[in-house]
Amino acid sequence: MKQTPIWKLLLKLCPPVMLALLIQSVYNIVDSYFVAQYSFDGLTALSLIFPLQLLMTAIATGTGTGINILVSRMDGRGEKEAQNDTIRNGFCLGIFNFIIFTAAGMLFLESYCRFSSGQPFVRLYAMQYARIIFLFSLGMFLEANCTKVLQAKGNMLLPMGAQIIGALINVVLDPILIFGKLGLPAMGIQGAAAATVIGQWAAMLFVLFPVLRMCSREKSAGIPGECIAAQTAGLPVCPGKDSRRLRPDPILCLAIYREGMPSIIMQSLYTLYMIGLNLILKQFTEDAVTVLGIYYKLQTFFFIPLMGLQQVILPVISFNFGAKKYDRARQTLRCSILFSLTVMLAGCAVFMAVPEQLLSIFSTKKEILEIGSTALRIISVSFLPAAFVIMFTVYFQGINRGISSISITLLRQVVLLVPLAWLFHYKGLAFVWLTFPVTEFIALFFSLWLYRKKEPAPAPRGSAAPEALPL
Repeated sequence: MKQTPIWKLLLKLCPPVMLALLIQSVYNIVDSYFVAQYSFDGLTALSLIFPLQLLMTAIATGTGTGINILVSRMDGRGEKEAQNDTIRNGFCLGIFNFIIFTAAGMLFLESYCRFSSGQPFVRLYAMQYARIIFLFSLGMFLEANCTKVLQAKGNMLLPMGAQIIGALINVVLDPILIFGKLGLPAMGIQGAAAATVIGQWAAMLFVLFPVLRMCSREKSAGIPGECIAAQTAGLPVCPGKDSRRLRPDPILCLAIYREGMPSIIMQSLYTLYMIGLNLILKQFTEDAVTVLGIYYKLQTFFFIPLMGLQQVILPVISFNFGAKKYDRARQTLRCSILFSLTVMLAGCAVFMAVPEQLLSIFSTKKEILEIGSTALRIISVSFLPAAFVIMFTVYFQGINRGISSISITLLRQVVLLVPLAWLFHYKGLAFVWLTFPVTEFIALFFSLWLYRKKEPAPAPRGSAAPEALPL
């Protein structure tokens, strides 16, 4: 990562990640397609549960991102032995996240469904789906951590393979379990949930064993890497002799959360604003809620490349920041913005040209097509400023300016989006969709201001690295 030209490096690392995420987005659409064939109320139920799934994914991938950043910086500084400690504590946090999220989810699920929909069948389907997703989500939490570890080490192929396997298993099992084929009983909406968690566990096992093998190679003569680090520092500490070393390290766990917090907050706020938008849209018609859910399924085709690019450039920026190669970090930002802007221009063109055809994949209901066509055309304008904003948030995170990254996210998801939607809804449903482009343009101007904001001068040669990248 130190010498390879940035464009060449991104072209090498991005395709596997983007392909894996693209396949995952296809699975999401296929999953919704089969559920829509089973029941339109089931499709609305998935739209209600989708924000909760986003929250679960935010916690999982955000924690994994914290591990990714720490491991990448250790690589940049040449600190090889300390990585096993980080990975081990990351596994502990994955289990901890699963326990807390599942307990809270099961406790508040019924209240959430009653609050979100007035249709009995929609509430029933939502609860049936969510209970299975929550209770068996450990595979998803551990898979996210393993994937981020492998990506931090420059291995993009194994995570891609895991996503492909998980998605294919899910797609194959969906019609079998939902409609009861091959002699199996029809499970309906519960079958869709079962197919999802089976795919998640398969993906987790695919990346878990390579991570365990990688960690074992860091050991010397059967002594764990953290023991080597302790002996190097002159400390008589070894996990085999001190059982306390087997326990999670609170300081290291907090460091993982600190580095991953911008990602956790950014993705978690998607949940909050989607719930807020659902409540606002429900005042017009629940068809508008369904349209919003369909939009998020469709937009993944164009946001997936950006998400993949984020996953790739974060360790690249973090590595070069740790190695004090600040020009390469800035060059990575420029290249990523150019690529993301190209993708978003294509997305905007497609949403403008054929919105009805896209919506008809899921529903041919007249109200859905009318509401959705207007929505897709207006929202697609937001793709262009979003191409910049999304890259700035991950750039600031990689150069140790987490506060700047969080500030952009809070502005978009908390300060602007839902409050503006509430104000605009007094003018009519079409104005609610206008919230998206207005929010993204304001966030773009704020991001540019943060980028141009002067930082302290670089530290003199031989002194400690600056806390944030000088711009």
